[in-house]
Amino acid sequence: MISKEKHIQHLIEEGEHQQLDFKFEISDSKRIARSLSAFANTDGGRLLVGVKDNGAIAGVRSDEEIHMIQAAAELYCQPKVDFIVEQWEINGKEVLEIIVPKDKKQKHRAPDNQGKYKVFVRVNDENLLADSVLLKVWKHCRNIRPAKISFTGPEMQLLRYLEENGEITLQAFQNLSHINRHRAEAILVDFILVGTIEIVMTSQKTYFKLGNPEELSGQ
Repeated sequence: MISKEKHIQHLIEEGEHQQLDFKFEISDSKRIARSLSAFANTDGGRLLVGVKDNGAIAGVRSDEEIHMIQAAAELYCQPKVDFIVEQWEINGKEVLEIIVPKDKKQKHRAPDNQGKYKVFVRVNDENLLADSVLLKVWKHCRNIRPAKISFTGPEMQLLRYLEENGEITLQAFQNLSHINRHRAEAILVDFILVGTIEIVMTSQKTYFKLGNPEELSGQ
């Protein structure tokens, strides 16, 4: 069996990534709710509480931190997020391992900086607001709606543009094809559902590129 020290050290050595986040302390339940919901909405993940961003073990300062995590999951996630707590003592310092499984049945919301409840996703080591196109992809996947691709002017313009330029934003697609946002999103959603196009989210922008037909984005 792997010792508790090696287990935690192995996780720390991985560094922060899409399924792992370090928290020196929990001081804001609303903010931590974004991490919990983002993990649940994406691929699941772990929070290591009592670990600094550089991987140094500082230890949990107060038992209140567990209560704040519970508040984040139950009061500030809609619907609430399920999680498991593992408590580890490393060199006399306590580290909390918060394990959040991926929720395959529903998406969770958490308050943004203005207190409005939004859907967050985990992208690399960041919690990002889910793009409107991604939300529609999820909705159609739940409804098992078949994608309907009509290769009219806007669709062909989009594919030609991506072949020549590699990527495009929603606004750029609207400008290119002279169509409204609703139709542009619908076209992108259908192409994503069949795997022709992939959605890429970063902290700077969301854009679309040609994808692998065998893979469905957003599932």
